Amino acid sequence: MASQFRNLLQKNRNAVAAAAATGVALAPGVAMTTFMSDDCVHPVSYPWRHTGLFSSFDCAAVRRGLQVYREVCATCHSVDRIRWRELVGVTHTKDEVTEMAKEVEVLDGPNDEGEMFERPAKLFDKLPQPYANKEAGRAANGGAYPPDLSLMVKARHSGHDYVFALLTGYVDKPAGKEMMSTLYYNPYFPGGAISMPPPLNDGGVEYEDGTEATISQQARDVVQFLHWTAEPELDERKKSAGKYLSVLAFVCVATGLWKRWKWGPLKTRMISYVKET
Repeated sequence: MASQFRNLLQKNRNAVAAAAATGVALAPGVAMTTFMSDDCVHPVSYPWRHTGLFSSFDCAAVRRGLQVYREVCATCHSVDRIRWRELVGVTHTKDEVTEMAKEVEVLDGPNDEGEMFERPAKLFDKLPQPYANKEAGRAANGGAYPPDLSLMVKARHSGHDYVFALLTGYVDKPAGKEMMSTLYYNPYFPGGAISMPPPLNDGGVEYEDGTEATISQQARDVVQFLHWTAEPELDERKKSAGKYLSVLAFVCVATGLWKRWKWGPLKTRMISYVKET
């Protein structure tokens, strides 16, 4: 029994050693090996400027991303965690957001007669949802329910890079790849077969600021908007962290100086004992 256990332990050690050696040997090909699963490609890491410690959201890009979302993505996807009032001071002024909200009808009630009614949306309302319920969403999309995008950037590994790569990564399926006729090939999606058709096209939207609406530009803008929807408090959190760390550094310096002033004379004095004669 003891000899069998030793043999099993030795086999496990050999397997672990072989795996470690393989990982070291393939280190130069990290993008092709470590970050590639069996059924999808890991996206490339892009330099997003708003993710730095001292960087903030590009409000112009977030505004363009909101436009892309409203004109392209909102037909299928929702951002259930965002209300109109949260856009004020970020993408638009209060008056602009109020006018945009009035274009949307929301169900409210009941009224004095106990009946539900529709009214123009107000700042405290959520952004509209494309479907009344999940069943309606599945029925309109061949059984696949479009997920909510509020936390999509945080819900996926390498969220920024994944969403950008997914939006710009549609290609023709490789030879021998079997897929249903209603699916589209995207190597960044697990399995490669995705129900969503390519959502972006060159010139698909007309930016208010005159920016050229290429596919990559639209994807970049909507990714930044989706990061903002996932963490609308990010800029304020960074600002608060800077203040707290500055105060903490001042307190640490003051504490060190006080300690040296208080304990310096005591630690540097010499105590001598003289024998009594």
